[in-house]
Amino acid sequence: MNVSATPLSATPAEQINAHLLHTVGVAPDRASACDLMQATAEVARAQLSRRWVATQAQERTQKARRVIYLSMEFLMGRTLSNALAALDLTDGAAKGLAQHAQKLEEIASLEPDAALGNGGLGRLAACFLDSMATLGLPSFGYGIRYEYGMFAQEIQNGSQIEYPDSWLKDGTPWEFPRPDLTYPVRFGGWVTHEHDKATWQHAGEVAAKAYDMVVPGHGTEKTSTLRLWKAVAPEHIDLGAFNTGDYARAACAKNEYENISWVLYPNDSTPAGRELRLKQEYFFVAASMQDLVKRHLEEHPLLDNLAEHVAIHLNDTHPAIGVAELMRILCDEHAFDWDRAWALCGRTFSYTNHTLMPEALETWPVSLMQHVLPRHLEIIFRINKEFLDHAARFRPGDHEFLKRLSLIDEDGERRVRMAHLSVVGSHQVNGVSALHSDLLVHTIFADFAALWPTRFTNMTNGVTPRRWLAQANPGLSSLLDETLGKAWRNDLSQLKRLEDRLEDHEFSNAFMAIKHANKVRLAHLIEKTTGITVNPDSLFDVQVKRIHEYKRQLLNVLHVVGRYQAILAEPDAPWVPRTVIFAGKAASSYQAAKSIIRLIHDVGLTINNDPRIGDKLKLVFIPNYGVSVAEIIMPGADLSEQISTAGTEASGTGNMKLALNGALTIGTDDGANIEIRQTVGDENIFIFGLKTPEVRDLRVAGYHPLNYYDKNPALKEVLDAISGGQFSPDEPSRYSALINSLVWGGDHYMLLADYASYVSTQAQVDALYRQPHQWCQRAIRNVAGMGVFSSDRTIAEYASDIWHVSSLTS
Repeated sequence: MNVSATPLSATPAEQINAHLLHTVGVAPDRASACDLMQATAEVARAQLSRRWVATQAQERTQKARRVIYLSMEFLMGRTLSNALAALDLTDGAAKGLAQHAQKLEEIASLEPDAALGNGGLGRLAACFLDSMATLGLPSFGYGIRYEYGMFAQEIQNGSQIEYPDSWLKDGTPWEFPRPDLTYPVRFGGWVTHEHDKATWQHAGEVAAKAYDMVVPGHGTEKTSTLRLWKAVAPEHIDLGAFNTGDYARAACAKNEYENISWVLYPNDSTPAGRELRLKQEYFFVAASMQDLVKRHLEEHPLLDNLAEHVAIHLNDTHPAIGVAELMRILCDEHAFDWDRAWALCGRTFSYTNHTLMPEALETWPVSLMQHVLPRHLEIIFRINKEFLDHAARFRPGDHEFLKRLSLIDEDGERRVRMAHLSVVGSHQVNGVSALHSDLLVHTIFADFAALWPTRFTNMTNGVTPRRWLAQANPGLSSLLDETLGKAWRNDLSQLKRLEDRLEDHEFSNAFMAIKHANKVRLAHLIEKTTGITVNPDSLFDVQVKRIHEYKRQLLNVLHVVGRYQAILAEPDAPWVPRTVIFAGKAASSYQAAKSIIRLIHDVGLTINNDPRIGDKLKLVFIPNYGVSVAEIIMPGADLSEQISTAGTEASGTGNMKLALNGALTIGTDDGANIEIRQTVGDENIFIFGLKTPEVRDLRVAGYHPLNYYDKNPALKEVLDAISGGQFSPDEPSRYSALINSLVWGGDHYMLLADYASYVSTQAQVDALYRQPHQWCQRAIRNVAGMGVFSSDRTIAEYASDIWHVSSLTS
């Protein structure tokens, strides 16, 4: 059977065999597991392509208004299982692979995760594309085709070691190269002005080549597009240098430009690293802007109506340079006057802020921007002047007000404030949880909110139930299908009906049996990746997320050490066996976070090998955390650790994924924890610690962590054990700096202030876990309450309230 002529009526088994023969180039009876994975992917790819072509044709015919979602990250995970589910091919593919004595789950596990993101920002973007497609919203996601991801994490002697994540080394069936879509992206040089016309005389140029990934909708044939840009040097090599034997110089120019799309978030602790990051951000924004302008002009004669047909969304500040780039395109290339261009620009952009911490708001030295993007700096200066003139009329003579608002930070080294550029250039700005959005307008953006109170709104984050329940937890999904029907996948509010089953013992028993099976699966992963055997009957206490001081993995470790000491002091007490599970990556230049990872391993090495402890306590760190690892961890968790300092976590989505899979949350009243608490009820979540106003009041009054150290003997014993080298006898001072930062260094994230409350709340966790029926009921209530945290709800609100985009009509 010729694969190009394979009829749609052919069974998946027949299609797999046809692709083995005609695409992979192997006899079906000699196909390896990798061959089968590729062939199965090709079956899905063919149908995705048909859907994509039909969707794009419909968008063009209807001259649809589109969402353009600009994001530095898209943490997509594996594609095969999700694509098969969206295409309703899962059962057929499983039967086809069974004819080759293979299981679909094992074949799907051979696919590498697409290394296009790192943390919550990128996974949120991936969930949003899934929901845009499912809701039929005309949409494009734009990002970078990273060849090596951020990094692959290995643990050697307890320390994080980074390696390239070569996810593309064998190619991927999921991308569609678009050789006809190549755009020049320019850097450096200078700007000349003649007759009121600015001309950017660039010094360097790289080509941006497009690669598409199709994001399928579920329960619909609509799709969304993820368009990724690869940097390609104008000339592959300097052939003259090569022919004279200077091979290094021959490839120098190629590498200088193509490294733009090599690695996500290159180490920015050096000047070269900072320049590369700025070039990355401009590279994908410039290519994306050229692409969307080209598409618009193909469908409409003029750019004047761009804002009626395009909604450009900035996912955090990484793409903020897009505001200046669109102004450059309109003014320099399409002869718009400034006021006309600025009015159009302001109607086109919207911006999501993801952080409340001023130090995390992206800024760039004016000198660096002058070197890399001189024309854009001119544009930003003019935007700033006109904006400050407007603000001065609002508060005449208030120079401090203008200083705070300025797009240029004049204190010390002059820097461009990219969050300020995003706010000024957007018609709507949103936070990602109710608390976060409220704090935005009372803290970091308070002055902007005074100018434009209606510009700010809230869009609480959500997660896609297709990935994080249907795919990650097939056991629970099957139980939900039997209990509720299958409509919950596209209407997560259906989960609310589970409250009717709280006294249904058969349902409860099935629910807990599925949880135990998922814990067994997670225990196998732990043993495979760490060599440590854990007991699935123990309480699985999970904290999996980016390693950062504000997320307070260190507070969790302090509790583990305290628990270890308490068990040694009272070995015969009725301890609830507990397995504490960490996973996450530390940024390559973030030494404090790397030290926390090493501490976790050193403490685990001591506890896990202490025969006096046995299964009462285990501590493990699962390496190389990513989407596919999370899909195993989330369903196996009993307890979800969401313990950031109140007022620092914008939202969180791991809290939603874990609760959706039946974990109970222990957390501060921070981010979306508050909305989870309001939804599931105070009695079904463990809240501890200072609340945001209390954190603020304590800082104002003067926070003295040494007082907590002196007054809490158990805390003092924990800190002294770590700083004294009990867990690092080969290097007793290894963690002195880490502990000193708490006791003597101000304890910026207030671990010591929250420690006693955290420990007492953990005792409440133990008490409830001793009552399996009560624990089960509360776990079911958590699942039942998660309907509002679907990304479908979030995207529907964005579409209605910010983007004003409608679903395609059939």
